[in-house]
Amino acid sequence: MQTLQATVEGIGFWGTGLPDWDSACAWMRNGIRPDDTPARPSPQLLAANERRRAPGTVAVALEAALAACQAADRSPTVLSSVFTSTHGELSITDYMCATLAEDPRAISPTRFHNSVHNAAAGYWTIGAGTHVPATAISAGAYSFAQGLLEAMVQLQAGEDAVLLVAYDGTATAPLVEQSPSEGLLGVALVLSRSPHPGLPTLTLTLQAAAAEAAEITHGPLSQLLHGNAMHSVLPLLEALAMEGEQVLLPASDHQRLRISLTHE
Repeated sequence: MQTLQATVEGIGFWGTGLPDWDSACAWMRNGIRPDDTPARPSPQLLAANERRRAPGTVAVALEAALAACQAADRSPTVLSSVFTSTHGELSITDYMCATLAEDPRAISPTRFHNSVHNAAAGYWTIGAGTHVPATAISAGAYSFAQGLLEAMVQLQAGEDAVLLVAYDGTATAPLVEQSPSEGLLGVALVLSRSPHPGLPTLTLTLQAAAAEAAEITHGPLSQLLHGNAMHSVLPLLEALAMEGEQVLLPASDHQRLRISLTHE
């Protein structure tokens, strides 16, 4: 596979205990955390009634996505997007399964439409008023790596910039054992084909995985939020904040992504 390259124009972040990218950087660099943070974000992109109905994964995905667009000074209406989640909204999955088993006629239409895997992408296109393509994918433990690869391929295919949003929430009831995940985590990157002085550049290569597992670093952010199913994004964030030079991410049972970072 040929090398793929992109500039990181903007970063959006919301994690349990760290409500934005600045607070995440303060934690990584100085070990400082905010004294009081909300249990979930309240994305202003949505009308008040939609904010109330939206599940936590949608809220955290939209909060991070809008923050990344603002950091990049890009309008959400013109950015194609890739939304990637390991599990989607697990609390609603548990509700759906339990209700279908006990009283199928009691299924809530609102909760049903929030159960689909592209719920966050759908809310985003409505809230942002965008008519450009939005992709929603899931690839188990490899969801972030595959989402990043999809976004980079779209750039290679001609998109000027792409919004990548990765997110997951808390598992409940029997799903805790089958699909473990803790807290809320949402990360968004605005990636572009154009080089920008002063902004980091990612160079990505897909490789055959060695016999041993890919080397995953465990910095402060990884240690704090490792329980979330989207934790594979955290080493890249640490490298972006701390000017690291390379990150290796498992991309499948037999492949990994080598991400080289250039900070100018």
